[in-house]
Amino acid sequence: MMPADCFWLMPAMEALRKAHQAGRLGQALLIHADPGCGGELLAEWATQLVLCRQDPAPCGECIDCRRCAAAQHPDLFAVQPIGESKQIRVTEVRDFCAELSLTSHGGGYRAGVIAPADSLNVAAANSLLKTLEEPPPRTLIVLVAATPSRLPATVRSRCMRLRVTAPGRTATFAWLADHGRTGDLAAAADILGDAPLALLAADLAEIGRVRAESVRALEEIERGRADPSQLAERWSREDYALRLACIEAWLGARIRLSARLSNGNIARQFGLLDAVRELRREIDTPLNKSVALERWLWRLAGAETERRLRHG
Repeated sequence: MMPADCFWLMPAMEALRKAHQAGRLGQALLIHADPGCGGELLAEWATQLVLCRQDPAPCGECIDCRRCAAAQHPDLFAVQPIGESKQIRVTEVRDFCAELSLTSHGGGYRAGVIAPADSLNVAAANSLLKTLEEPPPRTLIVLVAATPSRLPATVRSRCMRLRVTAPGRTATFAWLADHGRTGDLAAAADILGDAPLALLAADLAEIGRVRAESVRALEEIERGRADPSQLAERWSREDYALRLACIEAWLGARIRLSARLSNGNIARQFGLLDAVRELRREIDTPLNKSVALERWLWRLAGAETERRLRHG
């Protein structure tokens, strides 16, 4: 997938192009992109913008652009979590910054991408800050983050900010149809959101299966017919992120229904919703997923018990 294929990225691309042409691009860029909306694609395009030596840049055809697209450009560097690690560590950032400080092979820019930047641990973020405060000349550092608030304010303040969001659902579905994507997109979007690239790559049948199974299990928990401990243990090992997304969608539907019918304890339902959203925010932390999810499931069971007692 090329950035030019993603129409919702065009405004950000044009803003970057104009800033570069006017000499206002700066040396650090923070792309705040919702998951599945192409933040990494935009970062790749931004590095091509400064590494391409054609006019207008990026041309997409020259050797520099082709090397960038293949992640083989000698003046382009990337940092991401290694192996099963969920964090970017200080040693990786130090190596990254050391590479950027060297002289360019092509006599022009050197560029680096950190994605997801919100996975930088504290020591790594502090190490990066030193380079952001005194960046080498003709250098562009691009950070891609879904949750920039996890980055220190000192890092965020030294970056030009760009926000990338999903287009509306109608536009997303039309784009997916143009790319040959068929199936129950609405049901998948209820779980994954309207992010075009996430929906393009998703296994719609698997999402439907996990959603249906999750809803049945949640209803069984409410009725006292399932063991929260066993369910939490299994879900923490199987499709944990997808399960949490299914729970959030299920709760959202219940809240909307309760609001229309003016029944149910909406405040408690919102409390459950806030709690599951917190679990999603902590998904890449060392949190004990099984224990945290079990605690939430017992809370769900308790909410139903309270409702029954209240209504007799």
